[in-house]
Amino acid sequence: MTSTAQHIVIVGAGHAGGVAAATLRQVGFSGAITLIGSEPHPPHERPPLSKEFLAGAIPVEKTYLRPLAFYAENGIAFRPGETAIAIDRKAQRIALRNGESVPYDALLLTTGARARRLSLPGAEHSRVLYLRDIRDSLALRELLQVGSRIAVIGAGFIGLEAAAVARKRGAAVTVVEMQREPLQRVCPSEIGHFMAELHRRNGVELLTGVALTGVESDGDALVLRTGDGNAIAADVVLAGIGAQPNVEIAQDAGLTVEDGILTDEFGRTSDPQIFAAGDVTRHYNPLLGRKLRLEAWQNAQNQAIAVAKLMAGGEQPYAEVPWFWTDQYDVNLQIAGAPIRWGTLAWRGSTGDKAFTVFGLEDGKPVAAITVNNGRDMRPVRELIARRRTIDPARLMDPKVKLQDLAREN
Repeated sequence: MTSTAQHIVIVGAGHAGGVAAATLRQVGFSGAITLIGSEPHPPHERPPLSKEFLAGAIPVEKTYLRPLAFYAENGIAFRPGETAIAIDRKAQRIALRNGESVPYDALLLTTGARARRLSLPGAEHSRVLYLRDIRDSLALRELLQVGSRIAVIGAGFIGLEAAAVARKRGAAVTVVEMQREPLQRVCPSEIGHFMAELHRRNGVELLTGVALTGVESDGDALVLRTGDGNAIAADVVLAGIGAQPNVEIAQDAGLTVEDGILTDEFGRTSDPQIFAAGDVTRHYNPLLGRKLRLEAWQNAQNQAIAVAKLMAGGEQPYAEVPWFWTDQYDVNLQIAGAPIRWGTLAWRGSTGDKAFTVFGLEDGKPVAAITVNNGRDMRPVRELIARRRTIDPARLMDPKVKLQDLAREN
């Protein structure tokens, strides 16, 4: 516990860092707080960057967690545009790139993750873009015009969301995916097929099972070369092939790193004065009984709240069923859980319906679920997963049986 800390430093001013700083004040922490972030913008939400903000539907200020003035008004020393480069654990100081150093009594690392880069020949071209921060979204938005051609590499959430926005803005879109279906890492194949058909109905050329060999420049166009000898021409290429955690500062300081900064359920790292939260962590989840790393709004928000409360003297672990969501065209898809495998599927409805819910079962226990245009199911769905109780699949699949009633049963 760090309730006696007089100065808490937060490195990383994204969603998790901003939420943690605000939470410390909300729960009564009266010591000094310094929030250090490399980006020039104040802490903001990232989901709009591939949705409303990319579409030009909201101004940049709408992505901010709080107005810039909030930090000074609450005694939070916010230092945007500054990069922490090293941790001196013995002296308890953070070295900044500008030559300064900042002392800490307790340190919270919320350094997030960065877009995974393409390793293809020619991928360093200036019109091969990634989508991780506000500047990325602005750069891509300028190129999404009526009649422009965009090639999206990767049919994960980011790639598909950007594809949907690009179609709405009148661009021609080709999505290239190595796997057989979109979202194959996180969804059963039936859902991947459902999302593939959704995009094709909306005019996207979706190519699955396709490997790329390089990116070439052909006058004003880019050309993606495929392993089977075909070529895909585009004005801009967006790579959405995942993210990698920003663990370097922790690793260099000797903290335990394992595909993310390793923490327990309280956000504690291998150093008792250093904590971590958000996308950068590989944390233990007591409900799932295993370690995992999550890149999701819910985790950035709620893990940051839980860890900040602990640093201020609390005692509650972070223990929640993971939750993800995406909006594409007229479809809202939500996922609960983070299963290693989906196991047996139990359907309430079908992919031919406008709205449906599907559970993944292991030994008769719900371990994950997906709702499509059925958000009202998500609360009882998460309760059912958290309880880890065997349920008759026939009852799960019976639309006459309310999920709320199943979740309340002993």
